[in-house]
This record gives sequence, structure tokens and C-alpha cells, in this order.
Amino acid sequence: MRLTHAALGLSVGISLLGSELHAQWGDHTQYQYHHGEISIPPASADEPVAEDLSLERAIAYLEDGAKAWANNRGCVSCHTTGWYGILRPQLAESLGRPDAAWRAFLEARLQDRLAADPEELQQDVNPAEVVHLAASLASWDAHVDRRLSPETEQAFQLMFSLQRDDGAWHSPDTWPPFESDAYQLATVAAMGVGLAPGWLEQATSPQLQRQIAGLREYLRRVPPPHDYARVALLWADRYLPGVISADQKQDIVRMILDRQRPDGGWSIRSFAQPEEWGRGNRAERLRAEADFGDPASDGHQTGLAVVVLSSAGVPPTHPAVQRGVEWLSRNQRQSGRWWTKSLNTETWHFITYTGTLYPVMALAVASSLAGSPR
Repeated sequence: MRLTHAALGLSVGISLLGSELHAQWGDHTQYQYHHGEISIPPASADEPVAEDLSLERAIAYLEDGAKAWANNRGCVSCHTTGWYGILRPQLAESLGRPDAAWRAFLEARLQDRLAADPEELQQDVNPAEVVHLAASLASWDAHVDRRLSPETEQAFQLMFSLQRDDGAWHSPDTWPPFESDAYQLATVAAMGVGLAPGWLEQATSPQLQRQIAGLREYLRRVPPPHDYARVALLWADRYLPGVISADQKQDIVRMILDRQRPDGGWSIRSFAQPEEWGRGNRAERLRAEADFGDPASDGHQTGLAVVVLSSAGVPPTHPAVQRGVEWLSRNQRQSGRWWTKSLNTETWHFITYTGTLYPVMALAVASSLAGSPR
């Protein structure tokens, strides 16, 4: 399956397309993403399922969402632009080269972070932004320009300057599954350093060698806080091999396969107990959900499961992967999104961004490995 879109390289064209599609559904008194011509309403479980799979609508939502967030918030956030930056370049062969304006945004944001107060960068979500920023630049280098850039080297120097003594980075307990714990952020850092072409081989200074070893040791030594983190660890091992053993790898693969639901999808709520997602009244609210004992499949976890299983060597012909792809094909909503209910709120549901990005990645990966001409 080659995921194509005629206007993909033209940011204005795709933004207008996305606005036109999203304007057909939703309450425009509030927006999930809004900037200029872009107006994407909040996601809702009540949105009708699309009659046919439309990758054009999914891509329009992703491009529009990233552009609106970057223009309005000006940051690389874990739940939107952070994962867009890491995964969109990896889809360059299927979707075309990402807009050069995105790379310019990353470089400008890097200069802003380099000029910031080092103590400020250790606070709140700033370490998470730096980690995602470095990984995004590395992904662009690997899959678009195919060479290591000075900006990526600068970003990794900054990232490791924020590393804690235990090998991880500070992360607040705010917005699971992202910006929620140091472990998840360490897996993103591992993905980033593994993505950067030639960087690990060039990082020969004793200090960097100690810091990279500290990251590896952290992921090997510290138990994942929940099964969702185990999935993230397995994904990180694809980019930085050796952070888990062969036996651990097989155990995680079996765990993912065992969690597949009868309809072919996966539910993020099946990968951690409510109390494991963080503090506050989140656990009480999650336990009060009507489907707590049998949570519904969602786009985020189904897309993630297919991507991670594929990265671990599970072939696209495996029945679980095929059933996951079939679930994704049947459950896209009319706006182009896949529904995923937030773990945190009853309103914004920002997880629908990765809940759409991961399915697009899954469809591309599964079909590419299968050699499908679709």
C-alpha cells in the first residue's frame, strides 16, 4: 500500500483540504486544533464511522494538527508535534518528503531551547520537549536528508546535558501515556539516538559514552512501570538494539498478542492498571467507566501494537497483525481520525492525534512489509 496524496508537499493545499473535511462535522465553539484556515473540532466517541477507509483524510488531520499546534503553541509537544516529528519522516517513502517549513520550525525551536536558562530547561515538560526535538531532528536526518546534521548533534548535546544521574530525564506526572513518567521519556531518547545516522559511532567523547551507557543501563535495570511501558521498551529496542534480552523481547511480544481483543483491536486501558497511570483522581474516574472490565479497542493502541509487533519481527502475514489492520480499516471516523478516549479528560482527547498517527504508520508498515501494491 503506497499512501499517496497529490497535495502532500503543499502545506497550504493540504491545510485547506483538512479544513474543508473537518468543517463537515463537529461543534465549532471549541477546537482540538485551530489556526487560520485550520479548524478541527474536538474528537468524540459519537462521531460516525466512515463508510470507507480514507488515508487522505487521516493525513490531512495529521498535517493540519501539527501545523496548528506549531503555529499556536510554538513547541514540540509529546502528544502532537513530538510524535509527528519522529514518525512523519519515517513515512517519507509512502507520503512524500515532509514540508521544509517543518524542518525550519524544528531548527528555530532548537535555537530557542539552546538559549534558554539551563535550570528552566530542567523544569516541568521542558526535558520532554528537548528529547522529542532531538529525536525529531534525528528522524529527519535518517529518512529525509540521510545524513547527520549539525543541528541534530547540537540537540543531542543539549538533551544529554539534561540527563539525570540515573540515566533518565525528568518528566512530570501530567498527561499519560505521554509526559507521565521518566521511563517513557527514556524510551523516546533511545529511539532518537538510534535514529540519528552515524551519531552513535561519532559520539566518542568519554562524557557522551558515559551518558549513552547510562541510558542503556537505565532501560536494562529499571523495571517498566506498567505493560504500556513494556511496549515502549520493545519499540525502543528496534532503534537501540540490546536494551532488552531476547527472552524479554519474546515475553513482550506474547503479552501484546495476548491482549488483542476479539474484534481484532487493542485497548490502551488493558496495558496498565488505573493507579499506574499517575496521581490525582484519574484512577477513580477510569474505574468508574462503563466498560472498565472490558474496555473497547482504540486507534492509539491498535496502531501502536501493529507497529511494535512489526518492528519486533512479527510478519505481516501473522493473523494478529492482519486482524489489527482489518480493525483499523473498519474503524476510522468520518473526520479521518480514529477514536481513542483520553486517560485524562472528558473533553479534549488529544490522544486521538497519536490515535491517528499510529494507525497510518501501522497501515504503511504492514503493507510495506507485505509488498502490497495498494
